[in-house]
Amino acid sequence: MAAESDLDAAVDNLAAAIRQATIDPKPNYTVDGQTVNWGDYLHILTTKMETLVKVRQLVAGPYQRMTRMKSK
Repeated sequence: MAAESDLDAAVDNLAAAIRQATIDPKPNYTVDGQTVNWGDYLHILTTKMETLVKVRQLVAGPYQRMTRMKSK
């Protein structure tokens, strides 16, 4: 299913970004009035990861197939 593989790729990409942000943390800084807060960035990544994992679980199932039995 294409949706599942797309979600798997998105989770893998987020995991790589989270790994990089935790392996090589950077300080907060401001340039030309624009502030970069790495703690907020990491929080956004982890929140998105939680959401994607939930969506991936919903897409994966479980599904129930309803069938009707013929009565004799």
